[in-house]
Amino acid sequence: MNKFYLVFIISFLSFAGISKADGHKPDIVETAVAAGSFNTLVKAVTAAELVQTLKGKGPFTVFAPSDEAFSALDSDLLADLLKPENKNTLTGILTFHVLSGKVMSTDISGVIEAATVNGQKLTVKKSYGNVFVNDAQVVSADIEADNGVIHVINKVLIP
Repeated sequence: MNKFYLVFIISFLSFAGISKADGHKPDIVETAVAAGSFNTLVKAVTAAELVQTLKGKGPFTVFAPSDEAFSALDSDLLADLLKPENKNTLTGILTFHVLSGKVMSTDISGVIEAATVNGQKLTVKKSYGNVFVNDAQVVSADIEADNGVIHVINKVLIP
């Protein structure tokens, strides 16, 4: 297993068990910020003004690209997406990573199509013990948050 993913999984598992002072788990945004491996995703969610949405009641299932996944994108493309005039495009890409409802990896068998929050469909499949979302692999699954679940993926999904 790649050293990055091992450290990543360990850090996420440590955050997944932490409860806030009121006894609840952190929400999806708080979990992503605390992990420290989603700086680009958090920046993009903030630029798209989706923070309050992802802090909402949910439940949500988020296929979260790591910083390493974002680094595979063309840097000019990413810079352009983060500009205010491209907010709608960025919002479309980010909401393509979110399902309404909580889908755990144990809920997946074979191949399913799932409607994303932006209305487009993803193909989610389990093959030989691995879960794939379109062409991205889930590298860490079932990270529970107070308002849903995060599955870490190794690519940014482009609708």
